[in-house]
Amino acid sequence: MLVRLTYVSRAVGVVTQPMMDSILNTSRKNNPANGVTGVLCTNNYIFLQLLEGGRKEVSETYNRIARDPRHNDVQLLHMEEVTERKFAGWSMGKVSFDRINLAILLKYSAKSVLDPYAVPGASSIALLDELMATASVASNGTT
Repeated sequence: MLVRLTYVSRAVGVVTQPMMDSILNTSRKNNPANGVTGVLCTNNYIFLQLLEGGRKEVSETYNRIARDPRHNDVQLLHMEEVTERKFAGWSMGKVSFDRINLAILLKYSAKSVLDPYAVPGASSIALLDELMATASVASNGTT
């Protein structure tokens, strides 16, 4: 059974490029073996991530992330059973909030700065869908 899980968290300190590289490298190394795919969005202080895969594997990945000391205030936004993946070819795609067109943000948020804590989980998923459709997600994490 496939599931899709979306969560948000706050970084402890500023998200640096070396931190992002470490997170992405670990994801791209471990996720294929676990059958987990997805996308990670970040700015200097917030992570928004969508994970897909088997229920057990996605739950284990989410629980490991929730214990990671690099972030706190981890909140589950949405989890659902799905019949197919949106990010099947990506061990972990990446997008920076800072590079998103403000008009896209305003479609899913009251302000031009997206705050995933303040919008429905479905809005965050719709944003990620649009980013994927407009090639705003870096797909260099292909498996």
